[in-house]
Amino acid sequence: MEQLRIPAGYHSPLTIRETEVAIKEVKDHFERALAKNLHLTRVSAPLFVRPESGLNDNLNGMERPVSFDIKEQDGSVAEIVHSLAKWKRYALKNYNFHSGEGLYTDMSAIRRDEDTDNIHSLYVDQWDWEKVISKEERNTETLQYTVRKVYRALKDTEEYISRRYNYIDPLLPDDIFFITTQELEDLYPDLTTKEREKAIAKEKGAVFISKIGGVLASGERHDGRAPDYDDWELNGDIIVYYPVLDIGLELSSMGIRVDEDSLKAQLKEAGCEDRAELPFQKALLNGELPYTVGGGIGQSRICMYYLRKAHIGEVQSSLWPENVVEAAADAGIHLL
Repeated sequence: MEQLRIPAGYHSPLTIRETEVAIKEVKDHFERALAKNLHLTRVSAPLFVRPESGLNDNLNGMERPVSFDIKEQDGSVAEIVHSLAKWKRYALKNYNFHSGEGLYTDMSAIRRDEDTDNIHSLYVDQWDWEKVISKEERNTETLQYTVRKVYRALKDTEEYISRRYNYIDPLLPDDIFFITTQELEDLYPDLTTKEREKAIAKEKGAVFISKIGGVLASGERHDGRAPDYDDWELNGDIIVYYPVLDIGLELSSMGIRVDEDSLKAQLKEAGCEDRAELPFQKALLNGELPYTVGGGIGQSRICMYYLRKAHIGEVQSSLWPENVVEAAADAGIHLL
């Protein structure tokens, strides 16, 4: 996607102030629905961690974290989190959560290497959630059951917001469609991964694309995933069709997390077996952490989607290239 796409004839029915009120309504309703559907308790979470802990999320393995030194701790370095995927498993253990119970938190992050556009920002805000499961529940049935619970919260929120604001017509279908990355490649062998996502999302309305991270029959990966949080056989993305921009829009990335065996295998495949010596990874390999399912849900993404905004900067405050700010303003799009 180019840095700024301005849909023909786009105009937001909401003023800036009305948008801020609507953002709060979206977030409050979805947060309650998510916590209820998944039996989650809200907890506080860190903004930064120590790099030697192994807790920070490497995302697709390329992004550089923002780091700083701490004066009163002899200049030791801390990193702004990319996500809380690994920290949450520690928290579930330390807070004494049991099978069927889970937590969620407001996560803020800075992604300095992000290529910004209508749906990507340097600033990331999401609900990070994690739930304890048994080893026997590490299967596709548990994953799909959990996906449907998250999707129900998304659907409920859209129905609520469409009643509050009469310019919003519900778009989400009653159920979400499931497909693997290999099935998607087989279906659209001549398309790029993003083009495949758009094609299937446009056809189905809402899809869960599973098994992200491993190599496909073509020799390519659908997308990158760090090897030490999601099990690449039991993860995926919730993607919906977004007509305002004519794209497949990812609202959530989630999955059943690695166990001892899948962590070893994925570290080897990714060529980073040295990570096994980091505290988090070592604790996991030693069987000291619970088995879990979890994910992240973009707060600004869902606000943008529900309020039918053309740019994520209309629902969150961040920094944008000056030429993007000027072009957006000329088109009547106010970036916060």
